Amino acid sequence: MSDVSFTRSEVRPAYRKAADETPLVKAVLVLLVVAVLAVLLFAPLLAVFAEALADGLGASLAALSQPEARSAIWLTLAVTGVAVPMNAIFGIAAAWTITKFDFRGKALLLTLIDLPFSVSPVVAGLCLVLLLGANSSLGGWLVASGVPVIFALPGIILATMFVTFPFVARELVPVMIEQGKAEEEAALTLGAGGWRVFRTVTLPNIRWALLYGVLLCNARAMGEFGAVAVVSGKIRGETATMPITIEMMYNEYLSVAAFSMAALLALLALVTLVLKSLLEWRYADQLSASARH
Repeated sequence: MSDVSFTRSEVRPAYRKAADETPLVKAVLVLLVVAVLAVLLFAPLLAVFAEALADGLGASLAALSQPEARSAIWLTLAVTGVAVPMNAIFGIAAAWTITKFDFRGKALLLTLIDLPFSVSPVVAGLCLVLLLGANSSLGGWLVASGVPVIFALPGIILATMFVTFPFVARELVPVMIEQGKAEEEAALTLGAGGWRVFRTVTLPNIRWALLYGVLLCNARAMGEFGAVAVVSGKIRGETATMPITIEMMYNEYLSVAAFSMAALLALLALVTLVLKSLLEWRYADQLSASARH
């Protein structure tokens, strides 16, 4: 058998020819992506706003000003305001532990952090009910002590934290691995304390990834339904968040009220999406600058 060899100049044109697509194929792929986005994203979004404004802007604002709607909005903001900072703290601690220390079980810890991505939120909510419900030993003691968890605000916060806690950690871990330990070790050698090293060296390096993870966590926290629906009890005006209130209003044929709140939730998500895109742009610039240096 004769040896077959290719020079670099012979292989590179063939590779380029295989990688390049014809204008027709490119146009078909672009149109396909746009069509899928139009059907799955833009059309439902436009339908939500159209239904919300079907009786005019005044009717939509009046629906949002009802006590039930205001309670749902404030509850959602309160839960998000507690769950997101807590998960940010946990994400920083988890990322620091994984990237700065070597220990047995690191792979298991990474797997556990990803657990909420694999477990159904409804199952997570049911687990919290079994653990902290009034019929359990711990839950019964908490109820007797006047601190109920299930069907109350603490249970909603715990359920929201469970389904959202991977977002910050998963954004920080790759960044901190890429940056390594050299800068922190240099600061420690110069006599800086642990808190000062984190505040002046680590935090500036991870700030964009941290903000990006917080935005993703915030978007999921505001829209969470499954786990919260199980642990909240859907008590109108007390434990019903915005997604739960939307479902309740829609089932009662209060279309304008339901779609008005859905439109408000969509607006909050769009604001988060815009901020996410801006951070991606800024974060990409930071990465390219660090790569050049």
